[in-house]
Amino acid sequence: MDEIFMREALKEAAKAAKKGETPVGAVIVRDGKIIARAHNLREKKKNALQHAEVLAINKACKLLGGWRLIGCSLYVTLEPCPMCAGAIINSRIERVVFGASDKKAGSCGSVVNLFELPYNHKPKVISGVLEENCGSILTEFFKALRRNKK
Repeated sequence: MDEIFMREALKEAAKAAKKGETPVGAVIVRDGKIIARAHNLREKKKNALQHAEVLAINKACKLLGGWRLIGCSLYVTLEPCPMCAGAIINSRIERVVFGASDKKAGSCGSVVNLFELPYNHKPKVISGVLEENCGSILTEFFKALRRNKK
């Protein structure tokens, strides 16, 4: 089941890439159904807060009518950064499933694991789901970006 929802997050990442955004996509699932989906929009919106996870959390909160996303799982193509990990903690998401690790800013184990700190909420984390697919969309995006700059 995790792979099915990660493929949906990859579709969001592809939308981001087409817009010239870093290709990260996220979906939030509750009771086996996608309730929110988003992709990075930092470049388009000129706003550092426009990460896929934060946008998906915002949509899910609006849909459910509250800030607690109890019973929800977040699927994201790239390991969440510190800001997104904080949003996950604060929204009480129960599970985080990510594809590719982020050696530069990953906050679910790569650089630091914010979920191991003594915060009031600790989501379950599953890493490496469709890792190759999630990593390759990022690799190809940045290769193309470098080629275009030359």
